Amino acid sequence: YSFVYMPSTHVSLHLHVIFSTRKREPWFEKPFQPKLHKYLAGIISGLGAHPRQVGGTADHVHLLFDPKTVHSLSYLVQEIKKGSSGWVRSELNRTAFQWQEGYGAFTVSPHQIPTVAAYIRNQEEHHRQKTFQEEYVEFLEKAGVEFKPEYLW
Repeated sequence: YSFVYMPSTHVSLHLHVIFSTRKREPWFEKPFQPKLHKYLAGIISGLGAHPRQVGGTADHVHLLFDPKTVHSLSYLVQEIKKGSSGWVRSELNRTAFQWQEGYGAFTVSPHQIPTVAAYIRNQEEHHRQKTFQEEYVEFLEKAGVEFKPEYLW
């Protein structure tokens, strides 16, 4: 075998993460959503990842970002949820707010980044035709993720 010395690390890793509010309760009225999305992007940046697009609706969010090689996906999502939960409770003055426990995470190829970013920007329009539940099941099926419907909701 011949080995090639690699003096540095080269990675192309882009993630689309989706999670909803607990019980898919519609906590985020339209005027609040841009503030939430900006705050989520700030958390992502603060963790050292690169946010590309953040969006969502009254009951869920979509995050498109590039993690660093040292990042654990579960750690990133945990920190994003933890950091934003306290902020949402404070901003909305509702101590009962929580994110759902789980999340969906999907890799995105570099040439699909503009398409996924546009999809995230157009969530309101998209959800005029499809519920969050329909959307999420579609993501799982397209990605070939096995799931049991009784454990989704």
